[in-house]
Amino acid sequence: MGKYVLAYQGGAMAETPEEQDAVMAAWGAWFGALGDAIVDGGAPFGASAKVGGGPVGSALAGYSILEAADLDAAVELAEGCPVLSSGGSVDVYEAIDVSGGM
Repeated sequence: MGKYVLAYQGGAMAETPEEQDAVMAAWGAWFGALGDAIVDGGAPFGASAKVGGGPVGSALAGYSILEAADLDAAVELAEGCPVLSSGGSVDVYEAIDVSGGM
């Protein structure tokens, strides 16, 4: 099993309290469906800045870290992410363990 970072981009913001409640319920249901695959539920991002090389590229909205058998399995888990239903996207990255037993 490996660790995979899901990087969320875009998606429409919920405007009313009812929409916000529905969005939070969708995220809660998705995290519930992921079960033990969740290593770190993550968090949304706020303001950002880039060090070196100019302005921030496409802004990330947040992240989560999952455990999965391989990249394909991690992508399959990401396909249920609620950000997709609001026009956003999810990039899936393998987190390579370089600790060497540290």
